[in-house]
Amino acid sequence: MTGYYITVVGLMALVSYLPRVIPIVLLRKKIENKFLLSFLKYMPYGVLSAMIFPAVFTSCANPVSSAAGCITAVVLSFKKLGLLPVALISSAVVFIVERVMAVM
Repeated sequence: MTGYYITVVGLMALVSYLPRVIPIVLLRKKIENKFLLSFLKYMPYGVLSAMIFPAVFTSCANPVSSAAGCITAVVLSFKKLGLLPVALISSAVVFIVERVMAVM
């Protein structure tokens, strides 16, 4: 079973590393294409979002509390709060909603 995990971690490392290395290896001169620059800049955020977002709705006992925490995190992020306050407040919202739903 350990070999399976090593294979999975290696494959994930390869998939996340290749999009960054290929342009460096293939393109020796400075990249001036704005589309390509923005693609390379936002790639890590897109990959991270694709990995985390589905887990948001399955991490709690109730999907309503997960949605409340997700909405809270999005609103606070748009208000330019830092990572720690967003995480703490969103977790508190999930905790409160879970407790309220348990009473109902």
